[in-house]
Amino acid sequence: MGLLESISEPADLRRLDPSQLESLCAEIRRFLVSSVARTGGHLGPNLGVVELTVALHRVFESPEDVLLFDTGHQSYVHKLLTGRRAGFERLRQKGGLSGYPSRAESPHDVIENSHASTSLSYADGLAKAFQLQGRTDRHVVAVIGDGALTGGMAWEAMNNIATGDRPVVIVVNDNERSYAPTIGGMARHLATLRTTSGYERFLDWGKGVLHRTPVVGPPIFETLHGMKKGIKDIVAPQGLFEDLGLKYVGPVDGHDLPALEHALRQAKSYGGPVIVHAITRKGHGYEPAERDEADLFHAVGVIDPETGEPLAASGTSWTSVFADEMVAIGAARDDVVGITAAMCIPVGLDRFGKAFPDRVFDVGIAEQHAVTSAAGMATAGLHPVVAVYATFLNRAFDQVLLDVALHRCGVTFVLDRAGITGDDGASHNGMWDLAFLQVVPTLRIAAPRDAETLRAELREAVAVSDAPTVVRFPKGRVPAVIPAVGRAGGGDVLRREGEEDVLVVSVGAMAELALELADRLTAQGIGVTVVDPRWVKPVDPALVPLAARHDLVVTVEDGIRTGGVGGAVAQALRDAGVRTPLRDFGVPAAFLDHARPAEVKAEIGLTAQEISRQVVEAVARLAAPTEPSALS
Repeated sequence: MGLLESISEPADLRRLDPSQLESLCAEIRRFLVSSVARTGGHLGPNLGVVELTVALHRVFESPEDVLLFDTGHQSYVHKLLTGRRAGFERLRQKGGLSGYPSRAESPHDVIENSHASTSLSYADGLAKAFQLQGRTDRHVVAVIGDGALTGGMAWEAMNNIATGDRPVVIVVNDNERSYAPTIGGMARHLATLRTTSGYERFLDWGKGVLHRTPVVGPPIFETLHGMKKGIKDIVAPQGLFEDLGLKYVGPVDGHDLPALEHALRQAKSYGGPVIVHAITRKGHGYEPAERDEADLFHAVGVIDPETGEPLAASGTSWTSVFADEMVAIGAARDDVVGITAAMCIPVGLDRFGKAFPDRVFDVGIAEQHAVTSAAGMATAGLHPVVAVYATFLNRAFDQVLLDVALHRCGVTFVLDRAGITGDDGASHNGMWDLAFLQVVPTLRIAAPRDAETLRAELREAVAVSDAPTVVRFPKGRVPAVIPAVGRAGGGDVLRREGEEDVLVVSVGAMAELALELADRLTAQGIGVTVVDPRWVKPVDPALVPLAARHDLVVTVEDGIRTGGVGGAVAQALRDAGVRTPLRDFGVPAAFLDHARPAEVKAEIGLTAQEISRQVVEAVARLAAPTEPSALS
């Protein structure tokens, strides 16, 4: 039996002899590569925190001491050490382990965040609660990457953590990366710390020398101690953290277990807020990841564990189509710029950046800043394209509403991974944007159905200079071109079959499902018209008379039904006095567990088979003769 098989809880880890730990870490890396190669997942980040996670569980006593992992994608090793090894057979799959911390899985998982820069605020709140409950023996440890430290919320939290004497340990996992190399002033500061000798060692040496110096030594030390800030600014760049009131330990080699344990025990002994600065390497110990300079295997699909090569051809993705069209637009318009929040490669702006390096801005994990910075650029005459995952725009709603829309700024938001993304669970589904953006005045939303409409709608969006626009599309392969057979206002008619019984309003990439739905309905003798509005906000006025001619309107969208496109169409019909009944199909207002997108859609009934069943029943009810009233 290997060492890893002997670990069912952190206490088992603490019973190991230190001489066994190097072998354990090697075994963990082999397990991660073998397991994640089969399922896909965040391989690089977890290979980089093996020693760090082992050290954390040897020094602290989870779950009595609380371990938090910012973002959470680097929690695989934590899961292995807390008795969940068997669950890796179905990592990120329906019924299997979540790719992020999950309270349903283990008492060792206290939070299950998967948006960045939040762990320190959780830590602050937990530590305050423990203090009020008289449990100051409980330590709170937050592991946060240097990439997440570019988010403003992390600094808001540190400002509060530093005001107390509560035992909060902030472990900075400094791998110079988020998805890509970390940028900005924080990155430069951490780089300086990496090349500076330890401040604590300098102070200890100086204090010892001066106290051993007769007569003049102690007074000199007291004078210098009173000038502490000045000394720190000269010899210790870590003064930035200490000026906030946070003790600093490090930098320490994040792959040196004895050094890590020593640093963490030192931090634990302080009893107050302290930062431990650990230098790690994403993908450490796996040669294919270390060779991947683009993102060090941050996230992978199914791969060959020996070579790291993907085993399945992915086809042309929505992101790739957007990336190429942005380059073409940039060549024609020098006022168009790209903005991303630490995700240049995942959202496809890396190609634009290579073509126009002065016109792409990676602001770090700072979506709020990205949006208002874009508003500033638009005010000065540029046209910014802010490309983010749909779920991350949630973080910047106020900025979209008041900094962009109120000021009628010409900013285009490109929302990748819109709809149900599935594998990464509740927080990564991009299913809220269609609803919360409905309330933003002047804003328009485009939802392309294929590559051709994505190119066209992106160009239409960047042509708008006096209001915000949104272009949204899902994760994965872009479908074959879906041709239109006619026009309806600004939208496309995709199918006309038989009588005008049912009008299907299809939102963006739901067109394939809508056409399959039409096939099922026509097979049962029900006439169908399928329309793709192309721009789903505001509601195209041409939909109103079209709906009035049909017996039933059906809307199909990949966002939540509450406040979504279906609700907006229903409101437009009511306002026009059109009494045609409407059935809206979409995502329920619920947090959806991780599974493959098709499995999630089947579970919530967002399939052509289930929708057709309900539509056939609705049509039958409409066709049924009205029973006479008992009073007639």
